[in-house]
Amino acid sequence: MGGFFAVASKEDCVFDLFFGTDYHSHLGTRRGGMAVHGKNGFDRSIHNIENSPFRTKFEKDVNEMTGNLGIGCISDYEPQPLLVRSHHGTYAIATVGKISNMEEIVAKIFKAGNTHFLEMSGGDINATELVASIINQKENLIEGLQYAQEMIEGSMTMLCMTPKGIFIARDRLGRTPVAIGQKEGAFCASFESFSYLNLGYQEYKELGPGEIVVMSPEAVTTLVQPGKDMKICTFLWVYYGYPSSSYEGVSVEEMRYKCGELLAGRDNADAETVAGVPDSGIAHAVGYANASGIPFSRPFIKYTPTWPRSFMPTIQSQRNLIAKMKLIPIHELIKNKNLLLIDDSIVRGTQLRETTEFLYQSGARKVHIRTACPPIIYGCKYLNFSRSTSEMDLIARRVIKRLEGNDSDKYLNEYTDPQTDRYQEMTTTIGRELNFSSLLYHRLDDMIESVGIDPCKLCTYCWNGQE
Repeated sequence: MGGFFAVASKEDCVFDLFFGTDYHSHLGTRRGGMAVHGKNGFDRSIHNIENSPFRTKFEKDVNEMTGNLGIGCISDYEPQPLLVRSHHGTYAIATVGKISNMEEIVAKIFKAGNTHFLEMSGGDINATELVASIINQKENLIEGLQYAQEMIEGSMTMLCMTPKGIFIARDRLGRTPVAIGQKEGAFCASFESFSYLNLGYQEYKELGPGEIVVMSPEAVTTLVQPGKDMKICTFLWVYYGYPSSSYEGVSVEEMRYKCGELLAGRDNADAETVAGVPDSGIAHAVGYANASGIPFSRPFIKYTPTWPRSFMPTIQSQRNLIAKMKLIPIHELIKNKNLLLIDDSIVRGTQLRETTEFLYQSGARKVHIRTACPPIIYGCKYLNFSRSTSEMDLIARRVIKRLEGNDSDKYLNEYTDPQTDRYQEMTTTIGRELNFSSLLYHRLDDMIESVGIDPCKLCTYCWNGQE
């Protein structure tokens, strides 16, 4: 995924930029970056944050950088912000999103004229560099940002900082959020709406789908009006979003309580205690416990002093090991207990299987598993939710393939419908394969009700394949 923070201030903005960007550290693990513009022109710093948090890597930079305009980002992949010199002048650019048709766009740009891209390790092109190249095809930044929104399949929110202000374009269908905050003499823009509150900003507005604005210390001016259609990622509420954030006026924490409540309404497990997988499963578990009357407990604790971020390394074997290392059992709350454990989702199933084994080894009699969203059957085309190269990495698709053979694609609609026999067989098979005492997925209609906004505005592609 990735996160961003931008500031336009009459005073020096670096303090706000530093802490505002740091508040997005839960959204990425690979690179952090800040770029500022002031009386000395542009200044930029990028660091690898795989082995240490953003804040420790940028402590020196924050004491040396100055400027009244700034953009910062946390990235799960490419280094950014980038400094670009073009016929638009020099600007800094940062992006959040996914380009599904990257090869097609690169080929089109090569065909249009002589150009080049710097390859990253592994031979990939930096997506942010590609976005800048698309923008530079047009005569001005506004047209360039619109052109990028039109060309890119997937999603792309863009921040372009010029000496005169920061241009901000929310992705065309609003799959990711942009929240604007205001305080005296300054405006800020952020992925996570909570990130500016402790910096003295108040909520100003949320950008609509495809909306383009320019932000200065004096004003936020809309240059391109928002579109009518929106497909914001529902997984923001289920998992990605920080508990204190809200999107489209809906609190993440409250949505998760409601999610657990509706999940409990369809369940009758013989559990003595309800627990959530730290951290994103905890609020769902609280909602479940409140609705069911089964006591909430914390039979294991996530060790956070040296593992403060929720995301993991991109290498799967390392992810599995670190997931296990993070969780410390409290044997007195596990031994001889029938536990009901709620996680936000089951993707590959590896980590949850190991967590379940860990609870059995700690003395649990039963471990019932509940998930806060339906089975993930389709790989995300719109955000960097996962870097899996095949949908067969998803445990639900592997089980469907095993049950149906080469005809599995014919029956995918039945496997997304909890009323069908095929759905029930898939759920039972997954639970047996992962050694759960029982398994119950949240229903899609209940999950949508938990969010509480018009279902037509929510992206649910990974669960039902509907675009």
